[in-house]
Amino acid sequence: MEKLKIRRASLSALIVWVLGITAYVGSYLVPVLADPETQANWVLALALIPATALGAGIYYRKGYCTKGWVLGTYMFGLTILLDAGITVPVFIIPEGGNHLAFFTDPVFWLIGLEYIGLIALYSQKRGKSRLTGVESKI
Repeated sequence: MEKLKIRRASLSALIVWVLGITAYVGSYLVPVLADPETQANWVLALALIPATALGAGIYYRKGYCTKGWVLGTYMFGLTILLDAGITVPVFIIPEGGNHLAFFTDPVFWLIGLEYIGLIALYSQKRGKSRLTGVESKI
């Protein structure tokens, strides 16, 4: 296993975070469901699929062989820090929320597991295509 490239992983995490925040906040502008928070969580969960593929693709573009779960865990950890320092103070607290409610919400942690799992899946699919010599579609 290759060591994690911190700069590259941080750039990838920042890109995924920006895309995720954009989707989450943007979902409030187009009310579809009766509960806007549920809608925002669904939009974020769906937006993470292409966003994590993009982030992982940027990281692995240089040919790094870091295990996907290691990369995903690091990227989600950095996302937690960005959420604590920017997302919650800028978007959640003005709407009446707080750090405790944000970080103890089970949906936050489910989305975090999805995040790590999608990075690991990307890594696994990428690894199989490299081993078989078959060009990957991701």
